[in-house]
Amino acid sequence: MTELAGFEGLQEQMVSWRRHLHRHPEVSFHESRTAAFVATHLQEWGIEVREHVGGHGVIGIIRGDRPGPVVMLRADMDALPIQDEKDCEYRSTVDGAMHACGHDGHTAMLLGTARYFAQHRHELAGEIRCLFQPAEELLPGGALQVIKDGALDGVDAIYGIHLWTPLPKGTAASCEGAMMAAADDFYIDIHGKGGHGGMPQHTNDTVVAGAALVMQLQSVVSRSIDPLQPGVLTIGTIQGGAAQNVIAERCQLSGTVRTFDEHTRALMKERLHTLTEQITAAYNTTSEIKYIMGYPPVVNDKEEAARFFREATSIFGAEQVQETPKIMPAEDFAYYLQQLPGCFMFVGAGNPDKGASFPHHHPKFDFDEDVMLGGVQLFIAMATSFAREYLHKHE
Repeated sequence: MTELAGFEGLQEQMVSWRRHLHRHPEVSFHESRTAAFVATHLQEWGIEVREHVGGHGVIGIIRGDRPGPVVMLRADMDALPIQDEKDCEYRSTVDGAMHACGHDGHTAMLLGTARYFAQHRHELAGEIRCLFQPAEELLPGGALQVIKDGALDGVDAIYGIHLWTPLPKGTAASCEGAMMAAADDFYIDIHGKGGHGGMPQHTNDTVVAGAALVMQLQSVVSRSIDPLQPGVLTIGTIQGGAAQNVIAERCQLSGTVRTFDEHTRALMKERLHTLTEQITAAYNTTSEIKYIMGYPPVVNDKEEAARFFREATSIFGAEQVQETPKIMPAEDFAYYLQQLPGCFMFVGAGNPDKGASFPHHHPKFDFDEDVMLGGVQLFIAMATSFAREYLHKHE
């Protein structure tokens, strides 16, 4: 990746910022020191700063010398409650917390982007808002409160980048339309009548009811959902009983539902409720359901996805830019795309030669830091391309 003109040393600075953040991670809704770190650097570069946005969020506002659109660029800042198991000098110093998803890299990239625009205000038409968002990893997420705090007021377009280790270094990917899934969670409590394992006729067995429910819920996707619409219903836990000769009075199930459109999402929820009520009643038990609607699907704007393919090709090369298939992980960037045209983009960050081969959310997760400069270039290209097009349309 070539060095940005006039930005010699930016890569080294981003590595330094990223490693500082990696050593000092803060989990969702607790990013106070991270926010202060970001705000301090923005202020040093003469950037107008708005703090405490949606909690610990920070927005850096860079106004160009010429009128034009307002483009928002977003990075998430939060870490995960995972023990860092890497053996490296920038390993997390916080017990039970680490950046296991690349948000430290996202923050470093957006700092680099902010510095670039701060030094090139005279070339900028309109306004760049760099949003450093808290709490992406934990429901209800930080994006909703950021929106409630008015961060999107006056914004014309929004872009986000995720460093993605399943893709190799030197690549980038996105797609038009649905890209990442809606993620909903459910918790089911089954109540019955416990008793002696040798006298089941005097009980209402919740474990048997729970086992039957697990099997029947597998029919939701295969028999209720359009086979051309992706969907996942996973039972992640089932807990009931405490001894081998006691019939359990209570059984608990939990799981997740992943979908890509609101009709399928609503249908999955309705079918889960119906089957749970019917199956548990058939075993003379009762049930309580806690169904949590998580992030909606990430749906990229058609024109902004096309912009990504044009701009990414100029940076990474045509053979290195891919159309990503739909993936089931979720992202609260989805809430921004419900409000504004925009695009969420992957920058490949995997490199087995540097230990960057573990999956996201793994205790040994890492990424190739050399890819951050490409992320900065992509942010700059998307924002400046939008501004050029906007000005042409409004001449």
